[in-house]
Amino acid sequence: MTPVLQHPDSDLQGQSAPSKGSIMTHARELFRLRVDKSTARVRLASLCFVGLFGLIGGRLVYLAVTSDNSSGVRRAASSEISAARPDIVDRNGVVLATDVKMVSVFAEPRNIVDKDEAVELLTAVLPDLDATDLRNKLGTKKGFVWVKREITPRQQAEVHRLGIPGVGFLPENKRVYPNAEAAAHVLGFANVDNVGIAGIEKYIDSMGLQDLNGAGFAISAADLKPVQLSLDLRVQHALRDELQKGMAKFKAKATAGAVLDVNTGEIVALVSLPDYDPNNPVDALTDDRINRINVGVFEMGSTFKALTVAMALDSGKYNINSSFDARSGLRYGKFTIGDYHATHRVLTTPEVFVHSSNIGTAKMALGIGVEGHKAFLRKMGQLSRLETELPENAAPIIPPRWGELNTMTIAFGHGLAVAPLQALMAVGSLVNGGTLIKPTFLKRDEAAARQNAVQVLKPETSEAMRYVLRLNASVPQGSASSAAIAGFFVGGKTGTAEKVINGRYSKNKNFTTFTAVVPADKPKYVFLTIMDEPQAVEGTYGFSTAGWNAGPVTGNVIERVAPLLGVVPRFEPPAQPFPLMSRLGAWGSK
Repeated sequence: MTPVLQHPDSDLQGQSAPSKGSIMTHARELFRLRVDKSTARVRLASLCFVGLFGLIGGRLVYLAVTSDNSSGVRRAASSEISAARPDIVDRNGVVLATDVKMVSVFAEPRNIVDKDEAVELLTAVLPDLDATDLRNKLGTKKGFVWVKREITPRQQAEVHRLGIPGVGFLPENKRVYPNAEAAAHVLGFANVDNVGIAGIEKYIDSMGLQDLNGAGFAISAADLKPVQLSLDLRVQHALRDELQKGMAKFKAKATAGAVLDVNTGEIVALVSLPDYDPNNPVDALTDDRINRINVGVFEMGSTFKALTVAMALDSGKYNINSSFDARSGLRYGKFTIGDYHATHRVLTTPEVFVHSSNIGTAKMALGIGVEGHKAFLRKMGQLSRLETELPENAAPIIPPRWGELNTMTIAFGHGLAVAPLQALMAVGSLVNGGTLIKPTFLKRDEAAARQNAVQVLKPETSEAMRYVLRLNASVPQGSASSAAIAGFFVGGKTGTAEKVINGRYSKNKNFTTFTAVVPADKPKYVFLTIMDEPQAVEGTYGFSTAGWNAGPVTGNVIERVAPLLGVVPRFEPPAQPFPLMSRLGAWGSK
């Protein structure tokens, strides 16, 4: 029997192996979509995809709606949110004003379901809220209202725990002044919306230096260039301290002072007491807290005699050796002008200044004439409003009819009221070589200051003024001797004016001033002190004139401040400080 051989591809049951064509047929059959089954599968897949994309789309719509709501809140708040402000720093970079981040509570009245419950809950954790006012706010249809500005972190946590829909928080910028009262009248202050209300803060807004477009959301004070002032915080503190002591000692109603760099016009310090804390600016609204240096206008008394002497010398009509008869009073109609410390003799130009002769200065002014006198004072910036970076300023009070009698009295500081800063600017020009430099509260160098400066006096006139100012502080009869601090070569002039009360000069209420130059041979700084109604106290022998109060206070300021300003004490006087005066043989120069 012939054996049967099994094909290697056959199965174990002896079945014959399928052909290649049948395998392909089976594959096509397996993957072929039949009409009756495929329709159901497509429908099922479509339903799944519709559900999935519907879910995703719904989520996107939700996110879009909530994002628009947040943007709506921002848009509603953008006009009310506090803008970021640049830091204000002193000349050495010490921060005087800066922003800190605070949180404020807002509400969306349209989204609050139970307004009464919201009022009850919010007033429970924020007890200083007025319930009626809050209820009225929440009763509107507005999209945004403030609930409370600048809350503490603890209050924020308590409000957050309430979980009231439609109530949220927004970050804000709050202005703070880390040195409290220091430089308050220069800095001014910003309100709760971080808008500058006074001082340099208002200047910043007028110059557009704060973040108005960002509305406080995308920018902070650190992103803005600091505003650097000319003030020196060390000098500012020392000046305030000495003025405070002087005000208490002489029982003055008010006092003020300033330090001016005569070569740059920079105000290095300015204090007016009583002052206020700009962190709590409500005190600034009281009348006695005005900036007396910049806003007050006063008759400056004998301080004005420096201007009169400078006018006489610069005119060429008089010189340092000219003489003036002060043996008797100067009569004009029914008025007679006399001297407080009468010498009853002929006085030279320096003696007129040292003895503070009303008669001598009145004769100088009459010699120049009314129109010449007015023109000189106008040139020296005394007849128009002085404008600086501080928006607060005052126009001088000028006689409506200016005749010879006005010229005579204005020559010695009565009848014309100016802001003390105006007088300080003029004295600076008398001693810096004759250049009138407009004061500034911003840091600058001498080159920048000289660009817009005006030459108002001859250099030789300026030397003569330095000479008589120094003479007034160095001789026993000089009224500025009370401020002649050893080592600093001080020059100066007192001023005492009777205050005008109800249209009449008061005999027992004085306004005293003292102007000092340091050092007198090569001046760098002018110091000004004013005192409002100082009293005669123990040690003043019944006097309340400037030499007894404003003078000593200025001396204390110089002794404390001059080293801070880099003025090195010199205990040996300069060899030849005023060469022209020596050559001319001026009185007291030998």
